[in-house]
Amino acid sequence: MLKPSDRLALLMHEGTQGSKGKTGISLLRYSDHSIVAVIDQQSVGQSLATLTGVDRAAPIVASVLEALPYQPDVLAIGIAPSGGALPEVWRQEVAQGIAAGLSVINGLHTPMATDPELTALLKPDRWIWDVRQEPPGLKVGSGQARLLSCRRVLTIGTDMSVGKMSTSLELHQAALARGWRSRFLATGQTGLMLGHDGVALDAVRIDFAAGAVEQIVLQHGGQGGDNADVLFIEGQGSFINPASTATLPLMRGSQPTHLVLVHRAGQTHIHNFDYVTIPPLPKVIEMYESVATAGGAFAPAKVVGIALNTFHLSEEAAREAIAQTHQQTGLPCTDVIRFGAEPILEAIWM
Repeated sequence: MLKPSDRLALLMHEGTQGSKGKTGISLLRYSDHSIVAVIDQQSVGQSLATLTGVDRAAPIVASVLEALPYQPDVLAIGIAPSGGALPEVWRQEVAQGIAAGLSVINGLHTPMATDPELTALLKPDRWIWDVRQEPPGLKVGSGQARLLSCRRVLTIGTDMSVGKMSTSLELHQAALARGWRSRFLATGQTGLMLGHDGVALDAVRIDFAAGAVEQIVLQHGGQGGDNADVLFIEGQGSFINPASTATLPLMRGSQPTHLVLVHRAGQTHIHNFDYVTIPPLPKVIEMYESVATAGGAFAPAKVVGIALNTFHLSEEAAREAIAQTHQQTGLPCTDVIRFGAEPILEAIWM
């Protein structure tokens, strides 16, 4: 739906300084579109680069109406409020934007394209895109991706929201820079909003989740689609997080040849479940590799590198944490955003 010429405003209330803004920050970091304004009441007038670490020159304004003078075409919802629905006061901001002639990209669980109040406000040639939708014609998984000759790299995590998508994207971009035929397959709303092919996995009924992943992997890995040297499959969730259900369908659907473990440096417990301890990384690696092979039912997939999220650390502390993690696991380790993805990419191609 998006055109290359479209100008975006990001709705990010309470998101430029916290975990709720993961979608918006990823759009700031990776989108090819012009982002003309960021909407966040808490951070008005502050430096976007200082708050987010992303070198993107866009003003932070207090409301959708205050973003309109910057002439956006599209309002992208870049926050994920608890429960997946916007608070009513922010929903009314969306309505004001639609009435002013904006299209809307909605990555929340709550649909907007079927909301009569919002659709009645749409101007001609404008649209609402609900990103989280189950694709038609899905089947259950069959393990057929194991027959593909391309490398299939799945990011896995010690928790949710530790950087699995960013790691896959950085690896993909580094692979393209080397001239490899690489594809990034999105499995969440943000990757789809960035224009990549894939599936919003958390919108798929659980019985068809592995099949949905398998379908996109087969499409891009050689059966019925373009051949690729390597597929980078965006990871979701974590086996350690009690709220997560997405990782196993990703494993079974993609039949990975390589795993990359993503971890936030220094994190010892699951966020929001502080009674759940993250095991030592060697134990986490052993667990993921064991589940991947399922006692020999599937081909083994080894963890070949650690992507360490060090955003909260100084550069010196980040380098020390990377060195310690390498010593602890014996695997290549880097912060793919701060220091590049090359050490892990090398391990994938060995």
